Amino acid sequence: MKKLLIFIFACNYVLVFAQHTPIEDFDNQTNIKQTATINSIGDNEFNTSHNNLTSTINNEVFTSMVLKERLKILNTKTPFDVPYNATVERFIRLYLKENKAAISNLMDRANYYFPIFEKYLDKHDIPLEIKYLAVVESALLPTAKSHAGAKGIWQFMYHTGKQYGLNVTSYVDDRNDPLKATEAACLYLKDLYERFNDWDLALAAYNSGPGNVNKAIRRSGGKRNYWNIRQYLPKETSSYVPAFYATLYLFEYGEAHQIYPNDTEIDYFDTDTVHIKEQLSFSEIEKRTGVSKKFLASLNPQYKLGVIPYHKEKNYVLTLPKSAIDRFMNIELTDNKTLEDKEKQIHIVATTYNSYVVQKLDNLPKIARKFEITLQQLKKWNGLQTDFLIEGQRLVVTDKKSEVAMQVPTQKIHAQKSSSKPQVYEIYTVNEGDSLFIISKKFPNVTINQLRNWNNIWGVPHIKPGTELKILTSTE
Repeated sequence: MKKLLIFIFACNYVLVFAQHTPIEDFDNQTNIKQTATINSIGDNEFNTSHNNLTSTINNEVFTSMVLKERLKILNTKTPFDVPYNATVERFIRLYLKENKAAISNLMDRANYYFPIFEKYLDKHDIPLEIKYLAVVESALLPTAKSHAGAKGIWQFMYHTGKQYGLNVTSYVDDRNDPLKATEAACLYLKDLYERFNDWDLALAAYNSGPGNVNKAIRRSGGKRNYWNIRQYLPKETSSYVPAFYATLYLFEYGEAHQIYPNDTEIDYFDTDTVHIKEQLSFSEIEKRTGVSKKFLASLNPQYKLGVIPYHKEKNYVLTLPKSAIDRFMNIELTDNKTLEDKEKQIHIVATTYNSYVVQKLDNLPKIARKFEITLQQLKKWNGLQTDFLIEGQRLVVTDKKSEVAMQVPTQKIHAQKSSSKPQVYEIYTVNEGDSLFIISKKFPNVTINQLRNWNNIWGVPHIKPGTELKILTSTE
């Protein structure tokens, strides 16, 4: 995110220089989504030094005629109508003057993400050049977030993401998943193209929403060419399509301007995925594979908390460098084998014949005496680590399987009064450095789960100092 902010700052500088107006946030569904990178330049007049028809770039004379010829070549390679006009030329020249380093950084990321985009674009019969749209949208940062709430490499708002199959939970945000978000973007763009039958209008609708494009068509008197209705579109959208074509040119002709990727961290084809059938944190994966948590987060940006959750009806995957796959799988198999070799804990299934339901005022020693067993046996058969009991809890009180082996105690258990006694709580104020684990150890027979239950703090990883917690001491 830090890199994204730096790049936005750079683009803001270019914008101020070019049109002396601020960049507004806008969304492809609500007209308020923030364009994170290239789409930062307006179409107002700007410094005449950028309007020169001839400039020198790295000792090469880069004229308007050279640019026109190159755009003409690009036009023959794509279903898009790649235009040559003053607006597109202005974008290209500004980027070459101000943002060459940023473009190199984008090329680094493109080496990883473009193969993903091309796979899904090809699957849905969409022009492969659409991949450059993600550059305009998010600077190829899968965790990019706009002020309006759009997220991911394709900048989906929550409801539009849900419409195209992108789910969001406390653990996972599919909008940040490059694979799932790319498929959703393909479906959305395909719908927009079928609606407008024109790729320029589809791009404009992706940016500002189809409603604004229809409005611009009506205001123009029914014209359906982007360049003829451009003046009726929101200001951001009027820059959006030119930015797309400028990006297309800069990536396709980067070498002609001495623009190259700097340092690609990993290639997409050097990674692979494994299916995860257990809840697993990035910390544990780092221990197993040696891959840092930071790098794991960059390869798996959809996991918001650095934890891969487990759900028996859902399929979660982990992306790893291929070199780490074997280490991960081997250690996982070793762990499973070790668990199988360990002595299995004694577990007795509670039935109506071998168990007892805990009553008010019961405690473990009292129950053990009642059924003439040892306290150690009672804990062992029930897997108890503490002496804390809850009324209504069922405890195994014999290891004999026969139904007649369960002898009813000679002492009759008296029915308890229906009226419950009030619970008495002690208030504990959280200190600096405290955790739920540390706090639980300060009170006898108190567990972390009990602290969460008493204070309704499930899903809260850290407790702030000064927080007051209720500790159940007794029922009186």
